[in-house]
Amino acid sequence: MTTSSLEAPAQRRVLPALLGLLLGTFVSMLASTVVSTSLPVIVHDLSGDQNAYTWVITATLLTTAISTPIWGKLADLFNRKVLIQIAIAIFVLATAAAGFSQNTDMLIGFRAVQGLGAGGLAALSQVIMADIISPRERGRYMGLFGAVMAVATVGGPLLGGVITDAFGWRWNFFVALPFAVAALLIQQRTLHLPARAARKVKIDYLGIVLLSAAVSLLLIWVTNAGSTFEWASTETVLMVGGAVVAAILFVVVELRSSEPLVPLTLFRDATFTLATIASIATGLAMFGTSVFLSQYMQMARGATPTEAGVMTIPMIGGLLVSSIVVGALISRFGHWKPFLIAGGVLLIAGTFLLSTVHYDTNFALVSLYMALLGAGVGMTMQNLVLIVQNTANPSQMGAASSGVTFFRSLGGTIGVSVMGAALASMATSLFTDRAADLKAAIVALGADGAAVAQSLQSGAIPQVSALPEGVRVIVEDIYAQSIAHSFLIAVPVAVVSLIAILFLPNRPLTRMTTTERVAASEADFATVSVPEAMATLSATGTIPTQDAGSPRRARREAEMGEDG
Repeated sequence: MTTSSLEAPAQRRVLPALLGLLLGTFVSMLASTVVSTSLPVIVHDLSGDQNAYTWVITATLLTTAISTPIWGKLADLFNRKVLIQIAIAIFVLATAAAGFSQNTDMLIGFRAVQGLGAGGLAALSQVIMADIISPRERGRYMGLFGAVMAVATVGGPLLGGVITDAFGWRWNFFVALPFAVAALLIQQRTLHLPARAARKVKIDYLGIVLLSAAVSLLLIWVTNAGSTFEWASTETVLMVGGAVVAAILFVVVELRSSEPLVPLTLFRDATFTLATIASIATGLAMFGTSVFLSQYMQMARGATPTEAGVMTIPMIGGLLVSSIVVGALISRFGHWKPFLIAGGVLLIAGTFLLSTVHYDTNFALVSLYMALLGAGVGMTMQNLVLIVQNTANPSQMGAASSGVTFFRSLGGTIGVSVMGAALASMATSLFTDRAADLKAAIVALGADGAAVAQSLQSGAIPQVSALPEGVRVIVEDIYAQSIAHSFLIAVPVAVVSLIAILFLPNRPLTRMTTTERVAASEADFATVSVPEAMATLSATGTIPTQDAGSPRRARREAEMGEDG
């Protein structure tokens, strides 16, 4: 029997299950991206300032980062299908509730709850994929996830801009509801995961509290230092000191816990440790720059929300093409490291070049810079999770997968906070420096200048596209310099990411799924060759047979062992 004839039935089993996961990912991405181009309008309408703008983003990223390892640990303990459906429900209900926000505090609160569901979707989709698809075959399916993410990331801002301009920004928060219902129904019908052995579970509640405290204190300090209070102040000592103490206690608790939230033994594996470091930079590049690129288009180039969505397409195009093409090439040839190295180089190039933009930079150049950054993210984001799953212990697959995702989210969260703080500080300084120019431009407006001056002095983010020409050019220049300055923060982190990628152990990708590895381990095939083990398991109907029929592939598995 040929390999292709054996793989076809397996693909028919995998694709329906993947459809529900893909739709869940689409829901998560759409609900997040549909408001990205509308945020300047939303924050303006709710009388928010730059800190509020940053926290509307950061609140979701913070709770996503904190909840990701929790969901990952729960995935090692409970029914994964039920967990991902709960995550979708939490995410969409919180998103819909955000549409009724009356002020920025209310919006930030609902966005925080939204992040709890997003953390589940981010962690569980990766874990479930490892259950049904081997690392070697997963590249081509990762391409599908990349395509869905790209469609949602491109379509979300465009749709959000159109909805905002036509119906009002509140409708952006309701658009994901029908897709969520469809995702739940499809997962219920098609997602069939192998039964897991019942065992006594213990949740590390103290670890959850300490991790949340450490991350939250750090981000609150980064966001407010230099504006609400001085960098060298009592508040800084209390927040930074509290974060350090909570982090140390978290490590102590995890070392003593029988069911640690983040098993610290994972860091004994060089692949996990280095992939984690690289993921931090990827998260910063992906979340930080994408958030502030939308603000750049509206605040520095005077674009409307719809126009801003169109103008960020080059970045998503780079992500889409690189994700699909690289995923297919990894599955075809089994080599992953050259693509990760190339992705790391592109991350550095994209972030550095974006730090040079001005309000009047040729848009063709800005598009090229965005495409380079998108390609770097597409090459690294999913593949860092892939190589960790390739070597992780099957019993810790949830914790290992969510660990990488957690640090990626944490990098993005800290990145948005730091970049937002730098942007706000730089903008405040530049507004002071350009006060004379602004005064002259406002005086030239005559009687209409009073309303413009009041709007700028309110502290709220201005609606740049509605400002008079003379004032608008000055404000655009201020925000362009401020946003470019914030992009520069991502450059050294991207360099560290590339260094970590260079030192990653170049281990070949195994063709065994997590389910197959667990079955082989339980059957105690330590002294049996992989071909014999696979044949026996296939005969009993325990696992899919897509790889058992290829003698050449089986011999290669026997020579390389479970890790490739």
